[in-house]
Amino acid sequence: MAVPALATSLRDLRERLGRIVIGSSLAGEPITAEDPGAAGAMTVIMREAIKPNLMQTLENTPVLVHAGPFGNIAHGNSSVVSDLIGIRGGDFLVTEAGFGDDMGAERFFNIKCRTSGLRPDAAVLVATVRALKVHSGRHVVVAGNPLPPELLEENPDDVHAGADNLRKQIENVRLHGVSPVVAINAFPTDYDSEHAAIREVAEEMGARVAVCNHFSPGGKGAVELAEAVAAAAEEPADFRLLYPDEANLREKIEPSATKVYGAQAVEYDLTPSRQLDSYEKNGYGTLPVCIAKTHLSISSDPSVKGAPTGWVLPVRGVRASVGAGFIYPICGDMRTMPGLSAHPAAEGIDIDERGEIVGLS
Repeated sequence: MAVPALATSLRDLRERLGRIVIGSSLAGEPITAEDPGAAGAMTVIMREAIKPNLMQTLENTPVLVHAGPFGNIAHGNSSVVSDLIGIRGGDFLVTEAGFGDDMGAERFFNIKCRTSGLRPDAAVLVATVRALKVHSGRHVVVAGNPLPPELLEENPDDVHAGADNLRKQIENVRLHGVSPVVAINAFPTDYDSEHAAIREVAEEMGARVAVCNHFSPGGKGAVELAEAVAAAAEEPADFRLLYPDEANLREKIEPSATKVYGAQAVEYDLTPSRQLDSYEKNGYGTLPVCIAKTHLSISSDPSVKGAPTGWVLPVRGVRASVGAGFIYPICGDMRTMPGLSAHPAAEGIDIDERGEIVGLS
């Protein structure tokens, strides 16, 4: 998924597919899909997949839906091709970067923008009362279980207690020279005092902020946000990447860990150290890095909330997505495959006796 998501054209897709490493020679040199002559056929199979899907919102705004690379071990962004098309179709292009700013935006800036050449004018940070309360460390949320009743009680103090996470995310956007806008995604169970707490934190950080009630009234509930984004986009842009292409892989991992995640240092086991050396020897040192870590914390420990500092990022392994165009260090205890439910939708998709697709809904 990451390969077509980062391709800029059909020809570029062909080149990326050809660079996919499928094995190693007896001498330890990489064997690519180009070597056995498979890249051309692979491109033919993927020829239509490079085309984005044109859809629309309920209010008839055009939407390009294309690609969904996993946000933990890939860059977690929609396709470059969609952005290159969409930027020519209106005054504003809004594109999504998955997970928190520490992962989604960092990868958007340093992987996707590096590939597409596009430069963002503003970045929207979506914040909720519930999320900041959880980042206070005073509430335990377990996937699949009902939310703790006390989490839904009016308590702006809990919002303030978890606000360091939001402050750090605002800093991360500014680290890349982009104007931040905080969008308070309002829930019916929120209280005005809690929204006021988020607004106070954002404004203290010099960020624009808007309360969004778009879930029920649609676009009318997001007018304040749209105006804030338009104003932020008018500010002079000073977009900058976190590291240059020519930096070695360790020099790319370190600023991601220390400047974006707040780590004090990076720790390498013997195996990842050898893997990094091997990738650089084989000519992959110029690729950007995609830190594979938990999305539940800015740190590599999913149990740590807020904006921790003074911790060490543990690199336990390193893999290369050469076709897509990035190196991903695996930090902490990480799954490298997306999770599926007990009965995923794919189980119900099939072909009937007439050759028609069934089970799509």
